[in-house]
Amino acid sequence: MDVGFIGLGRMGLNMTIRLLRGGHRVAAHDRGAEAVHAAAAEGAIAAGTLAELVAALPAPRTLWMMIPAGAPVDETIAALTPLLTPGDLLVDGGNSNYKDSRRRAEQLAKRELLFADSGTSGGIWGLANGYCIMIGGEAAAITRLRPALDTLAPPEGWRHVGPPGAGHFAKMIHNGIEYGMMQSYAEGFELLSASDFDYDLAGIAHLWNRGSVVRSWLLELAEGAFTKDPRMEKIRGWVEDSGEGRWTVQEAIDRSVPAEVLTLALLARFRSRQEDSFRDRVVAALRNEFGGHAVKAKA
Repeated sequence: MDVGFIGLGRMGLNMTIRLLRGGHRVAAHDRGAEAVHAAAAEGAIAAGTLAELVAALPAPRTLWMMIPAGAPVDETIAALTPLLTPGDLLVDGGNSNYKDSRRRAEQLAKRELLFADSGTSGGIWGLANGYCIMIGGEAAAITRLRPALDTLAPPEGWRHVGPPGAGHFAKMIHNGIEYGMMQSYAEGFELLSASDFDYDLAGIAHLWNRGSVVRSWLLELAEGAFTKDPRMEKIRGWVEDSGEGRWTVQEAIDRSVPAEVLTLALLARFRSRQEDSFRDRVVAALRNEFGGHAVKAKA
């Protein structure tokens, strides 16, 4: 099928390449000329502007966005809308808030434009392994996208999960769970590292992926990370969050769902950015005040 791809970053370029290798005709656009050239080198039609991208596609058009959530998506839709004709389909494959996706679907429907929200998981490994895609939208949009979805995902790796917004809601929860899983592994390996035993952490990760109940792809990635840096001495323990974890926790609050582990995993990321937190100094001072416990003076 013909697809226009907007956003050729870490995932967008690889998704474009996977579509091209699957026999699809892809026109590619990015704000950076180098990314467009990279896509063209793989066989994509280079589009220096959104107008060129739209012109390169036969109607009804299918355009897939892989751009940062928030204002960039709204700005891109606003720029695209005057160029499109009824029946054209816009897909947001980034990590947008599901409420924004609902709003965008309603706005585009007034112009007789289709919209689908694709929660896309697979990271930099998706080119080789395929992407897990949870997609929301009306049936007509999903039917149109099926050939591309079959190429982008591994067998049984995509699913129509509901109306507009459902794809990004599912991806939000997916990422919230991911926060909790990573935090659990991190705490466990820290305990192993702090023990009296000189564990080969890469070896433990490899072992646990051979039949144990905690085996997972994240554990495979942990094995690779420990192989490269056995005691994590080359990186700082500073962990960013990209938004989905916060949205997940806010949904839990709004819906009175006690998501304790996911919430604490998010807060642990905030904690990672405090090299010398005020609260820890308060706790140390109070322990010294009531029990005479030793405190460490600042250098």
